[in-house]
Amino acid sequence: MKPNSMKLKQLVAFTALIGLPLFASAQKEDNLVDNGGFESSTGKPKKIGQIDLATGWISPTGSRADYFMSDSKLPDVGVPENAFGKEQAKEGENYAGIVAFSYGNKMPRSYIMAKLKTPLKKDVTYCISFYVSMSEASKYACNQIGANISKKAFGTDQKVHLIDQTQIQHPDNKVFNATYNWEKVCGSYKAEGGEKFLTIGNFTSDQDTKYETNKKPKDSKITQIVAAYYYIDEVVVTMLDKDGECKCYTDDKDKNEQSTTVYMKQVADNDKMSTKDRIEKQEVYFGFGKTFLTPQAKAALDIVAKVMTENPTMSITVIGSNNEEEDKLAEKKDFYADMDTKRNQAVKEYLLSKGISATRLKSESKGNEEPSPEIKESDDEDLKLAKNRRVIFKVN
Repeated sequence: MKPNSMKLKQLVAFTALIGLPLFASAQKEDNLVDNGGFESSTGKPKKIGQIDLATGWISPTGSRADYFMSDSKLPDVGVPENAFGKEQAKEGENYAGIVAFSYGNKMPRSYIMAKLKTPLKKDVTYCISFYVSMSEASKYACNQIGANISKKAFGTDQKVHLIDQTQIQHPDNKVFNATYNWEKVCGSYKAEGGEKFLTIGNFTSDQDTKYETNKKPKDSKITQIVAAYYYIDEVVVTMLDKDGECKCYTDDKDKNEQSTTVYMKQVADNDKMSTKDRIEKQEVYFGFGKTFLTPQAKAALDIVAKVMTENPTMSITVIGSNNEEEDKLAEKKDFYADMDTKRNQAVKEYLLSKGISATRLKSESKGNEEPSPEIKESDDEDLKLAKNRRVIFKVN
């Protein structure tokens, strides 16, 4: 639910929205990557391995990267759901996907490469960034994901690792192990002059790549692959002014750029509990700006559906909430508006798929009006915000 405001606030928000297209257009023009959001295409992918359909992007090795589109009618290459899991685009509607690591090289790595609009200028500093999200299907997670900037294009039909410099990498070279959220990779680069190509992937040997094993969620229907597979979106290369700074990881950045937290609270179903408690103790939590359901959320909703099926005259109210940071961002980006209502709808659709009649499901949107009782004084700010991104239930 959008925050209530006086007419003056509405005027300010309206003025900000008027200016937004101009700002977005200027930002797009400044980006030296022509199609950094993968929104422009020469056709719709019909199968895995068709990144070349994204305008300006190719795979520089014989192992082709993947292209996912929101309006695809083919489940393997769709957005948000596809062959490797479920993820909304960071911005826009489409994104790419690569294999960054595979134990014993059982699945060859893949990369994405784009030619920059103009060659980089000698001794000029550029800010380079992109976002990654680990897929649900990944059996592994890894570090060493980064960007290579080069004068010549990589190019081979062989399915090989590209071992080369990684000029742009997360400052901690972290293992990216968060599903259902986008994490930023960002850094500054002083050009030698004449660099024309940007390539994203893992340019380090297996021996020097740190990896972790991921357990597949019990209720996940995705087929796990023996690899660390990542979605890629919002690739940006901009020139900095002489005294400019590449603000990659600042304290005042949007919460969705720094938070990968999804609070989890799972209550076991107990037949000794009252019917009312069996419903109302279940709670569903979401990522920042997210509406899709985690495996833990589906487990809670399965209990709600089970109890309602056992009690066919019962009706409930689905009560959605968002946090204040989502409301603030909604004033700039309409995508984040009404997250409470959108979460209600996601929950209701899941219950409908379990055979619960729509007439038995009412809904209320609370915005950020009612802080979660789960919040503790000792919680850090990120956890407090995560606990407020929720849907709860009331038996009518």
